[in-house]
Amino acid sequence: MKLNADLTERAVVDSTALDWVPSPAGGVERRMLERDGEEVARATTIVRFAPGSAFPAHSHALGEEFLVLAGVFSDETGDFPKGYYVRNPPGSSHIPATRPGATILVKLRQMDPNDDAVVRVDTGDATLWQDTRPGEQILPLFQGAQETVEMVTWAAGSSYGPEVFGGGAEYFVLDGAFADDEGSYGPGTWLRVPAGTRQTIRSADGARVWRKTGHLA
Repeated sequence: MKLNADLTERAVVDSTALDWVPSPAGGVERRMLERDGEEVARATTIVRFAPGSAFPAHSHALGEEFLVLAGVFSDETGDFPKGYYVRNPPGSSHIPATRPGATILVKLRQMDPNDDAVVRVDTGDATLWQDTRPGEQILPLFQGAQETVEMVTWAAGSSYGPEVFGGGAEYFVLDGAFADDEGSYGPGTWLRVPAGTRQTIRSADGARVWRKTGHLA
């Protein structure tokens, strides 16, 4: 299966407009944003777990990262409520489950094989956020040789750029909305812009986004 699989092309998906598609595991549904492969695939997906559901034990040959959008997601290493960012490196394995139900944004098979970082960050911790440009705050999540992952908030009326993303950029809008010269993006929108993109960011009413940069070079 190929869905938005060409990383040299811009892609925009309003995830809230997608149907939930059942997965092979009972009580687990998906909204697919990008995919290159079948059940084992390079993929970016929103996954919804029904209360009391679980996924079989499995390993991640090329890693997994996820952001908890709702509920509480759990595995042997702990419980991760809404707002947690988790990074499980290549070669790791776990048995995910949830008692109250959970929804996560998850990226699979997209890490450097040599990445061995285990990351657990509570993005709801106000002490972790850093003031950067006027009207902007950033919470660093991960910094690697080929990628930077962070949470970003923009105040109402903010505007930045133009700036060139030499290694491309990827966004998922959590709250509010932002725009660039190609369009506007509200809650639940996933946006990927390829390497070399020149982008000016504007947010009329403010926004909070998950952002990854550098990984599309």
